[in-house]
Amino acid sequence: MRPLDLGETEVKRWRDLQLTGPDLMNPFLAPEFTLGVGLFRDDVRVAVVEDGPDVAAFLPFQRGPLGTGHPVGFGLTDLQGIVAPPDLDLDARALLRACRIGVWDFDHLLASQVMFRPFHTVRRVEPVMELGEGFEAFEAHLRKAAPKTHKTIRYKERKLGRDVGELRYEFESRETADLKRLMDWKSEQYNRTGRTDRFARPWIVRLVRHLHETGFGVLSVLWAGDEPVSAHFGLRNGPVMAGWFPAYDTRFGKYSPGMIGHLLLARGCAGNGVTEIAMGRGGKEFKEGFKGREIPIAEGRVARPTPAAALHWARTAPLNRARGAVLDNPALYRKADRVLKTYARLRRRAS
Repeated sequence: MRPLDLGETEVKRWRDLQLTGPDLMNPFLAPEFTLGVGLFRDDVRVAVVEDGPDVAAFLPFQRGPLGTGHPVGFGLTDLQGIVAPPDLDLDARALLRACRIGVWDFDHLLASQVMFRPFHTVRRVEPVMELGEGFEAFEAHLRKAAPKTHKTIRYKERKLGRDVGELRYEFESRETADLKRLMDWKSEQYNRTGRTDRFARPWIVRLVRHLHETGFGVLSVLWAGDEPVSAHFGLRNGPVMAGWFPAYDTRFGKYSPGMIGHLLLARGCAGNGVTEIAMGRGGKEFKEGFKGREIPIAEGRVARPTPAAALHWARTAPLNRARGAVLDNPALYRKADRVLKTYARLRRRAS
């Protein structure tokens, strides 16, 4: 069914099912995220799995051309999966048949979900900042796990305050101007580093604005005097936040405002009832010091024997293998990052 056709009873059941398993409370698995994406995309569907009179599970997905399927918000999400009790073991291919799709690929799937385990091709982990014992305990962990990182952040934080102005951190800004500024910063970062600009896609801009307006998205801003220095837009589902879009003003790059912002985000979350922040997988080495635990995630595909599934495999498998090799090798990741930045500089000069 379409997300907006879900009734209050179904949405409540979805939220209740999130409480049945570890990591299901992640905001990307919450009904609010699927409902939000469904407002701006026509291809979003939700498979509702029934067991007698009860709803046993929800699988949100996007249905593409030729019967291809993806998780909702594919390319934007750091956690994917079926919202169901951990011991639910369905026939994955039968589920695809019921959804009228021939293939469903994933790149941030909860690796613990039993029904998809035979279809994993790569397993990785997503780091999580743990704040359940408060900010002081988190900072003590950071100081022990990455003393150099912690010392550098605190030094640059003090220097930023001296050079630019007294620091002020706003955990939840409702100002649309602050959100537009973050998206402008992020677009500039994507173009500067040779990445695809997500905010060049109107539906993503509208989605982010919607999630901000509803309060499911939390916009945090770091100020130095009257200057906005960095910002972060994350999604919050009760005690769990998913980091999503961090950005900063490049004029203040020498102060490492992104790292300062991560530490202040932890303090703001701890003071506002958030017990963990899922940081997303990626090549940022500083995440090692910030993390308190890891979520096992998987990449792969479930496919039925259809021509569309074969075509999808031929088109995506080589690229996925190459991307996986880069993500798993820090030296290759750094080289690829340099190549992308060089390409971006040449492209700007040519334009």
